[in-house]
Amino acid sequence: MFVDTATVFIQAGKGGDGVVSWRHEIYVDKGGPDGGDGGKGGDVIFEASENLNTLIDFRFKPELKAEPGVNGSKQKKRGRSGENKIVKVPVGTLVKRDGIVLADLTEHGQQVVIAMGGDGGFGNAHFKSSTRQAPKIAERGEMGDSFEAELELKLLADVGLVGFPNAGKSTFLSVVSNARPEIANYAFTTLTPNLGVADIDSSSLLIADIPGLIEGASEGKGLGDTFLRHVERTAVLLHLVDVYSDDVAVAYQTIRNELAQYSPELTERPEVIALTKCEGLDDDIIQMQVEAVQAVAGKSAQVFAISSTAHKGVPDLLRALVKVVQQARDVTAEVEAEDDDDLPVISLSQQAKAEAWTIRYDEDDDVYVVTGDKIEKFARRTNFDSYETVNRLRDIMKKMGISHELTRKGASGESTIRIGDDEFTLLEQANLEED
Repeated sequence: MFVDTATVFIQAGKGGDGVVSWRHEIYVDKGGPDGGDGGKGGDVIFEASENLNTLIDFRFKPELKAEPGVNGSKQKKRGRSGENKIVKVPVGTLVKRDGIVLADLTEHGQQVVIAMGGDGGFGNAHFKSSTRQAPKIAERGEMGDSFEAELELKLLADVGLVGFPNAGKSTFLSVVSNARPEIANYAFTTLTPNLGVADIDSSSLLIADIPGLIEGASEGKGLGDTFLRHVERTAVLLHLVDVYSDDVAVAYQTIRNELAQYSPELTERPEVIALTKCEGLDDDIIQMQVEAVQAVAGKSAQVFAISSTAHKGVPDLLRALVKVVQQARDVTAEVEAEDDDDLPVISLSQQAKAEAWTIRYDEDDDVYVVTGDKIEKFARRTNFDSYETVNRLRDIMKKMGISHELTRKGASGESTIRIGDDEFTLLEQANLEED
């Protein structure tokens, strides 16, 4: 079964917790802190593999989870990091989250970290200093990234075959390559895309046979537009038209219209046209059909008359495709080079972005909401059941200037502060009572 879309749940590993521990050795009185750090959670990594050509495995394994990190232990022992989850997908796979592309895996062996594992929390040994000899502080490990992702496979090919059902696409692919698609004398023989490599002279072409289109395919008729996405990745379109069609010009234009309905950009894709099944026809009739297609495609259109079964005109067609594909690749490379030469965008450094924060007052809940990468990271690692670690978070807020800005915005010591999913008061309430 060919499957080119799937939805999966991705969960990177949680970081291990740091621990509060003290040295307990004979003859050592009041041993110092020796709680170790937690290990990092495993990442979820996608790897492109040319040995896969479908997403069917993800229909049966919709959850992809990496290992959590191990908690720290005494004697300053750091917990083991969680093992990464390596997920192999076909070359040409897009990974999306809420419609946003996270990765476009276009080369064999390419790896992309899709979900980051959480960092491990520090144990109390990490917080020992000259002024803090017996810290009772240990951090929680961070949660790893967790979300639902959409996978979409778009075949990568040099040439995409388009045309009506029974136009001879599968026969052509079977003759010029090692592909063995199902072939029969009726429409919709091909129900899944097929890939084949065609060798010509010292060059080769990766060709994709896209299941036959009909008028109204972009609106769901026939096989619909299910497989049109695979045409988007091809450098050149090879439009096959049955020379015995009632009107070859209408047959050609109908498929062009369907491509335009699906994506207007496809009509600008480099194209070569081939009239198929030309064995046994007089040259005058073939020329008449060629001219009929050129009347709608343009005089500059490259139109070949071929017979796949008789191998007539096939080598010349392949040589022409090699040239057009190379030209298309050269244009793409030039466009990418121009994009790289664009003026750089002036923006904050990564460190500045991480340390930036904002405050807003939520009137409905009567809380001050603090957001920002760095402060939210500290909050995620805070054990809110321990007043020592909460006070450490308050100290960090003071150093970052957050506490001062909260006071300026009207917050008092009893005001509730929300960072991420956690809430606490601006000042420790026991201290307020003592005052």
